[in-house]
Amino acid sequence: MKVLYGRRFAMTVLFLGALAVTYETLSGIQAYTLVQDMMANASVDQKKSDKTNAQAEAESPIPSLEESFDWSKYPVKKVVATGYTAGEESTGKKPGHPSYGITYSGVKVKRDLYSTVAADPDIFPMGTILFIPGYGYGVVTDTGSAIKGNKIDLYFETVQDVYKEWGKRTVDVHVIQLGSGKVTEEELTALNEDETMQVFRQNYLKNANEN
Repeated sequence: MKVLYGRRFAMTVLFLGALAVTYETLSGIQAYTLVQDMMANASVDQKKSDKTNAQAEAESPIPSLEESFDWSKYPVKKVVATGYTAGEESTGKKPGHPSYGITYSGVKVKRDLYSTVAADPDIFPMGTILFIPGYGYGVVTDTGSAIKGNKIDLYFETVQDVYKEWGKRTVDVHVIQLGSGKVTEEELTALNEDETMQVFRQNYLKNANEN
């Protein structure tokens, strides 16, 4: 009898042990599966959140230059501002001319965050940086026979852009920095590629592409 009871006890212990191992094994699988499900759901939620944030960022309007800075700290000069192009109607030069699109300073005409503008160097020396409300930054790189005194000429890529976007206006421009009398292509490129200003540049490039 003792042997029989001993065998039954041993069998019971083994059976309970097997149940315990099986339970732990099943529980481990369930826990692992649960973790996988949680990770998958978290990944999906993160992707949805990233997509929502990206959409919100894309839809949020980029602030204008006029609204983003305190322009009152810069000197103001009232000028008559007109628009010009690199074409024959403004410069008398046709594409193919060796000086086509080249300003008085030697810099190529450019419509960008910092655009090339013409002015009277006695008023605004070469390299002067202006902020023109409704147009943006302008760097004085050019002159013109009709641009004397308090007049400036703003560069646009086409005649249509001149009439559509500007025409002729009397505006108060802000003198950000007076020029030294010269300006280089490298200096203009550096201004346009300033990392802190790229959000505004992208706004301009977006508008330019739409036009």
